[in-house]
Formats: sequence, structure tokens, C-alpha cells
Amino acid sequence: MLYFNRCQHLKQITQRCFPNIQVKMNKHIQLILSRTFVLAELRKSWHSSHTLVKDKNIILMGPPGAGKTTVGRIIGQKLGCRAIDVDDDILEKTWNMSVAEKLQDVGNEQFLEEEGKAVLNFSASGSVISLTGSNPMHDASMWHLKKNGIIVYLDVPPMDIINRLKSMKINRIVGQDFGTPMKDLLAFRRQYYKKWYDTRVFCESGASPEEVADKVLNAVKRYQDVDSETFISTRHIWPKDCKQKNSTKFFSEAVIEGLASDGGLFVPEKEFPKLSSGEWKGLVGATYIERAQILLERCIHPADIPAARLGEMIETAYGKNFACSKIAPVRHLSGNQFILELFHGPTGSFKDLSLQLMPHLFAHCIPPNCNYMVLVATSGDTGSAVLNGFSHLSNNDKKRIAVVTFFPENGVSDFQKAQIIGSQKENGWAVGVKSDFDFCQTAVKRIFKDSDFTGFLTVEYGTILSSANSINWGRLLPQVIYHASAYLDLVSQGFISFGSPVDVCIPTGNFGNILAAVYAKMMGIPIRKFICASNQNHVLTDFIKTGHYDLRERKLVQTFSPAIDILKSSNLERHLHLIANKDGQLITKLFSQLEDQHHFQIEKILVEKLQQDFVADWCSEEDCLAAISSTYNASGYILDPHTAVAKVVADRMQDKTCPVIVSSTAHYSKFAPAIMQALKIKEINQTSSSQLYLLSSYSALPPPHGALLERAKQQEKMEHQVCTADMDVLKSQVERLIQNQFIGMFS
Repeated sequence: MLYFNRCQHLKQITQRCFPNIQVKMNKHIQLILSRTFVLAELRKSWHSSHTLVKDKNIILMGPPGAGKTTVGRIIGQKLGCRAIDVDDDILEKTWNMSVAEKLQDVGNEQFLEEEGKAVLNFSASGSVISLTGSNPMHDASMWHLKKNGIIVYLDVPPMDIINRLKSMKINRIVGQDFGTPMKDLLAFRRQYYKKWYDTRVFCESGASPEEVADKVLNAVKRYQDVDSETFISTRHIWPKDCKQKNSTKFFSEAVIEGLASDGGLFVPEKEFPKLSSGEWKGLVGATYIERAQILLERCIHPADIPAARLGEMIETAYGKNFACSKIAPVRHLSGNQFILELFHGPTGSFKDLSLQLMPHLFAHCIPPNCNYMVLVATSGDTGSAVLNGFSHLSNNDKKRIAVVTFFPENGVSDFQKAQIIGSQKENGWAVGVKSDFDFCQTAVKRIFKDSDFTGFLTVEYGTILSSANSINWGRLLPQVIYHASAYLDLVSQGFISFGSPVDVCIPTGNFGNILAAVYAKMMGIPIRKFICASNQNHVLTDFIKTGHYDLRERKLVQTFSPAIDILKSSNLERHLHLIANKDGQLITKLFSQLEDQHHFQIEKILVEKLQQDFVADWCSEEDCLAAISSTYNASGYILDPHTAVAKVVADRMQDKTCPVIVSSTAHYSKFAPAIMQALKIKEINQTSSSQLYLLSSYSALPPPHGALLERAKQQEKMEHQVCTADMDVLKSQVERLIQNQFIGMFS
């Protein structure tokens, strides 16, 4: 009877969450998976309203000089359809005068209004329409056009536009007052173009109209094909009938579910999209936000997140929350070594680069009116970054999304612990576990795989579990951006020319950060070698050197670099799946062996394939402190312990023939006791705040981190839960927190 009541309860929940879906209730597991049904329905709805059919228009948008008219005519010829130029075919025929004469006659504001009215009175179907550069500044006419067409933004480099306008002897455009530089007006216009486009064609400098036309058609084809970009589990075994694709997921589903139901991790079914060298060169002078939008648009189908909405999320994530306007700047350290500073976010670690964005992706993807509890395991920095990121959601989203982060109670630095606990908000909690990170991470994975428990939570509380660790694709994907951006910055600063190779050296334990660099290479960044830097917990280094992943009789050691105190590396599974040609059966076998026998060995051919791109080494505690000291003495720059590990390994492994970019994954002030020990500062005070202020007085680079100093000022101690290393206890904590957050929602 209890089981029946719970099923009926879940049926009510499902119908409330997904009112347009009729669900037949045979087994409660079908109900747990009902979120897949609603996503399919939402996708069908998107498809019906966005698919290009015979009566739809392709609408070309961009600044004057973008080539809209020429490209439109070429597309019209290719498709055998009418090409309409708004200037020639609508405005001049409506006004019986040239556009230039009209502008001179009525002035800027009146021109925009009359231009908009003329477009509102126009209708077409099955045509290619080339807009004027100022059409997007009139909302009503753009909504009118958007109802019956796909808006394609021809994004041309500003200097190309300026040069083209000069050659056309055009020195003034709509909205340009006398004395306003063309460059400033084009930058102003971009906000309107970004508001309206459905898909973007990034036009590399020097591209011919024919090349741009082909790119437009490819962009429209991708836009139409909503089912083309799917994800599979690393452990997925394809059936003999390859037409069966029941196990594939869309981006939104991969983000929501976090971990695949078979225990594997989601990866793209196809390869990463690759940018041409011309497109990359077009991003050399771009901001981090602009680079992020271009790259993420290529990786996220607009059926999952429309381009304009994605742009809003990116601007929110990387706007006011970062202490440095460059977001992830590259600093020359010495010789051919460069530091990629990934610690300018609100919690002072590289996790902010993804976790300021990922919560917004997640909130957009989940079905309306359903509750989600995000479970996180942290080795130090992820916990506070997740809590901070999810606290920036809208109030409505915070009511339906909550976060709990499990961290090793005695396995993080004092400042990290204070930061995690202090980051608790109305929708986020921290739970200390009397164990290490590997237990926390394994426990979270086991909770996800426990269908009885997850089913119970869905039935009893209408709450679905998800993750925000790098096992979640929505968390890993944004990390690709900063590796690409670092390379572009070296080009921009004149240290290298585009196409010259670089090495990257990354301190890693969970393999996510270095895997993101692999994906950046797949997108076209010429990274030569990936240098994996380990501390005394060097299971990854040993594996890269031997192909043997062996946890037998290996105990986790607490080090000065706790964020990489990890033995079970989650994201390694994704990379093995990649180099094993997506052999899900092999990956299942290997990681089952790791779970049951605590080790596995890959074949020689895979070892050789791994070692083509990867080299690895590890750093002792003594060498870590020595690197902090020597770097400071030589350059006045303070490395955090994780970056110091990478610096030591980079010094050993790089062959000096090309630059190496060392990822600096945290601000040194988060590890003040280790820094003070390395620099032989004897006045080691007891409080975190006094340690931070003492280090700040050294006038070192990088400068003090304002958000961390503010955190140290906060004297009040927040409460947090502590539990034993027991699966049942952790599950009880999850249920209790769900009760606290969501118990009244379906009562």
C-alpha cells in the first residue's frame, strides 16, 4: 500500500511538473525517468517552431559592410529562392527616395522609426532577407521578422567593416553623430545584434562571400537539426542495431542528470567542433566573454540554450564577480614559462571559471516546477565555488535548486574549510565528512546509482538529484575556454604567432582541468604536450608512465596542495574513452576492475597513444616549498602550493623548445600557512585573517585577493554538519536537507 501511495504521489508530482505529458504508472522507475519525457516534449516544441521549412525565411543580420546583400543573393541562387534586400526592395520603394536621402531628411531617431514601420508592413516567406545594419534597433519589426524566420548574424571583425566602409566611401551610418568614431558605433550596435540572432556565422578576415554563404547554410542546417548533437555514457555499449539510440542524451539532459545511469560519464557522441585558423585569429583581440560565447555556441545547440540566452548567462557569470577584467590573464613568469591565473573569481580558485556559469546553465535546462538537489564532493575549492555560484541564481530558481557539498572534515586547509562553511546560503549547505575526498566522491557516485534511494526521494519529496562536480558536463565544458583564451593571449601579446605550439602544465588529481585542455586542442588550439603534475598522491603520474592504475596498498597522503589529494580520478574515464575509440565495453571492464580489484592495466597500444600527448611527474613537499621560495626570490611572484607543484614538474619535463603555460589554480592566500613556511616567515599567527594581512604586506605579485580578504574579516562562525564516513549517514543527511528545503512544496 505504501508503495502504491508513493507511486500515486509521484504521478501527481510528474503531472504537476510536466502537465502536458500523460504517464502510465507501472513502475516507479519509469516515473523517475519522466524528466526525459518532458525534455523530449520541450525539444519537439522547439523543433516545430524553429525548423526551416518552405515558408520560413533566412534573415541575414549584421553591420553595414558585413556583406549581407551579396551573401543573400548567393544563398538565394543556391536555394532557388527569392533574395530580398531591405534597403533596395523595401525602404527605397516605400519612400521613393534613397536611404541616404531619407536619413538626411529626417535625422537618426525618426529614420529608425520609419524604417521599422516599413518593415512591419512587409511580409515574405521562403526567402533570404538581408536586413539593414540598423533594423535590429527597432524591436517591433524584429519580432515581426523573427516569427517567420531564422536570424543569422554575420559577425565580421570590426576592422574589416571599417576598411570595407572606407573603400565604399561610406563615412557615416545610421545613429552615428558627427565626431563619433566608427569603431565605437559598431561596438554599440553589437548589443542589438546579440539580442536577436538565432545562430551566428563568425566571418574570418578575408573570407569570400561564397565562403560566408556556405557557412550560413551550414549554420542553418545545424540549427534545424535539433537531434544531431547528442551525448553518450563512457560505459555505453551500442546494440547490434546501430539505429537504436535510446541511450543518447541531449546537452540539457546531460547537465541535469550529471552522472549516467550506468555509472559512466557523459561525453559528446561526435567530436568537438573545430574552429578554422582564421576563426581563431579573429578571436585574438576579443575579450574573454566574447571568446566564451563563440566557443560555447559551437558546443551547445540552440535547442538546449538559445544563443541570446546563453550570452546573457556568460555576461552574468564573467561580469562583476571577477577581480580582473581579463578574467583569466596570462602572466610571463620567466624564460618561456607563463602563468595562467585562474584565481580571480569570487572564491579565489579555478573552479569559479566554470561554477559562476554552470548554475545558470543548469537552471535553464531543468523542467519548470520541479525540485533538484545538487550533490557535490570537494577536495577543497569546489565546495565554496559551488555554493557561491548557485547562490547567484534568481530567487525563483533558488527555491527549486538546492546544493549540499561534502568535504573531508580534516582534509582541507583551514582557510578552505572556513570558506566552504562561510559560503552556505539559503539554498546551500556544507557537510564535513570524517574521511578523505575519495570517500566523498565515491559516496556521491553511489548515491546517484542507488535507484531505490533516488526513487524514494522523487516519490516522497518530488526531488531529483544531480551533480556539480566535473563529472557533470556542464561543469567541465566552460573550462575549455580558459585554455583556449590563454593561447590567444600569448598571440595577442606577441610572444608567439598563431599556429606555434605550446605545452601546458596542470596540477591535477581528478583530471578535469587537464582534460579541458585536451578538448581545447580538439577545437584547434595547437597544444603539443599535456604535462600532468602530481603531488605525493601520484597515481595519475604512475598511470601515465606505465598504463597501470593501481590503488592497492596506496593510502591518501595529506599535502600542502589538498585540491589534488585524490586517488580516484573521475575524468580519466572520459579520456580513456576518447583514446579507446569510444569503446564503452572496455571502459566498463576497466572501471569495474578498479572498483572490485582496486587496479587495472590498459593495453600497450593505449599506453602508447596516451603517451603521444601526455608526460607526467610528481613533486615532493620539500620541492613544493622550495619552488615557492625560489620563485618569490627571483621574481617577487608567490605561487600557491598547487601551482608550485606544476612549476616543479614543468621545470623538469619541458624541453625548452616551446612555451609552457602553467595553470595557477588558486590564490596563494588560501594556503597562507604553507606560504609562510616556504618564505620562512616566523610570525605565523593563529588566525587566517592575520596571516592573510601579513602576506598582503609583502607587496608581492599577484596582489591580494579582495574577496578572500573580505572573507577573512568575517568573524562570525557559521554552523555546519559533520558526519561519519558511512553511506547511510550521508543519505540521511541528503534526505534531511531535502526535507528542510522542499517539504512544503507538494504538501
